[in-house]
Amino acid sequence: MMRLRRPGPMMRLGWMRQPRRLLRGVTYLVVPGELTLLVCLLAGLRPPAPVLAAGEAAFLLLLTAEAALFLRLWRREGRTPREAVCELVPRPVLRLAGHELRLMWSLLLWAARRRSAPGPGEQVFGHARDQAGLLLGLGFVCIVETVAMSYLLRPWPVLHAVILALDVYTVLLVVGLHAASATRPHTLSEHTLRLRRATHVDLRIPLEWIASASYQLLSTHDGKEDGVLDLPVGSQTSLTFTLSEPVESVGLLGGTRRVHTVRCHADDALSMLQAVTRARSALPPSRGGQPS
Repeated sequence: MMRLRRPGPMMRLGWMRQPRRLLRGVTYLVVPGELTLLVCLLAGLRPPAPVLAAGEAAFLLLLTAEAALFLRLWRREGRTPREAVCELVPRPVLRLAGHELRLMWSLLLWAARRRSAPGPGEQVFGHARDQAGLLLGLGFVCIVETVAMSYLLRPWPVLHAVILALDVYTVLLVVGLHAASATRPHTLSEHTLRLRRATHVDLRIPLEWIASASYQLLSTHDGKEDGVLDLPVGSQTSLTFTLSEPVESVGLLGGTRRVHTVRCHADDALSMLQAVTRARSALPPSRGGQPS
């Protein structure tokens, strides 16, 4: 008598992955469609009733399926809520959402005259001073444009509301970029140099991997250089770090690249260079070597 074979763990895992992939594909279709309907309604264009009903039904079914799969991942498969969300939501969407939330949090910290708390024993080096005038000036121009458009679009209330929301968001985004740079400085610990730019770059470099560090003021950068990461502030960099081993840099949408040279800027670049040199000198010879 032939016995039925129970599916193994890998087979079960493969079957569980299929609904997730299908759900992501449906999400890419339903969400843009729902946004299109919303824009049409805001603009005063009412689509046919069957189209509206189909769109709302599809969106509700998508939310129900997402919730059911979330509970399955959380309760049955033992995932944490964060891991379950990462399984369901595409990585670029999560990265963008996280970026916007960090910008808004940076605005609150900046308004309260606080900054992201450094770790124990870490030295802090600001890097936002040379771009403050440019970004705050751009924010002021955006405010003037918001007021002007609000006055011009008063006869069209719906269009006025849409443009006003976009303009306010633009102002928050521009000021948030400066706030993020001001509240998230470079830091130096006993073993790690942490370089940051706004909320979308956070690079940790082990000190033993720094082959040389030098002061080099540059105002032009070729963004296509292979293995080189430029983190300009006010269109300039002042410090260049050459690495003995490449580090992985993560982009805004989650893309990665390996870099062996990093150029950045600091308000007091010479002090930061001296601090990095002293920290490298304090490393054991087998780890840090001779500082350059």
